[in-house]
Amino acid sequence: MATDDLMSKALSALGEVDGPISVEVIHRLVDADAPTGPMTITEVADLLGMSPHTLRYYERIGLIAVARDADGHRSYDAEAVRRLVFLTRMRLSGMAMRDLQHYVRLVDEGEATVPERLDMLLEHRDTIRLQLKELTLSLAATEYKIATYGGHTAPQPPSEEM
Repeated sequence: MATDDLMSKALSALGEVDGPISVEVIHRLVDADAPTGPMTITEVADLLGMSPHTLRYYERIGLIAVARDADGHRSYDAEAVRRLVFLTRMRLSGMAMRDLQHYVRLVDEGEATVPERLDMLLEHRDTIRLQLKELTLSLAATEYKIATYGGHTAPQPPSEEM
């Protein structure tokens, strides 16, 4: 199941939630597809829609630590997969690689760094909110042009492909 499939499943599940998204809903989504056992690099790459090369790169630059099995092959546990899902969401939302590296270093340093991590995420949330506003404006401009050309501007149902 690629990252797009994971995102579609998450968005679908969130569509069933009335009101604001709670932390419990997010935990439920994260735990829903958690692997039950160790995964190979190929399995994780397929799950997340990433290349094994990208996974090795993330490991090399310190974003993820991966255990090795008796034969020396990478063995991804549920915690590693959860971290990778988080990293892919942050990259998709525009977080710079150096900021991700700093964030991961803070996580690895422990609880004393929670205030700094919170500040980073609050700042990133503000950036995402601005991006959403800008994208909403871009969508409105696109819808306007579609209508100008005689097309229909009905919203696309969530289940349809773009």
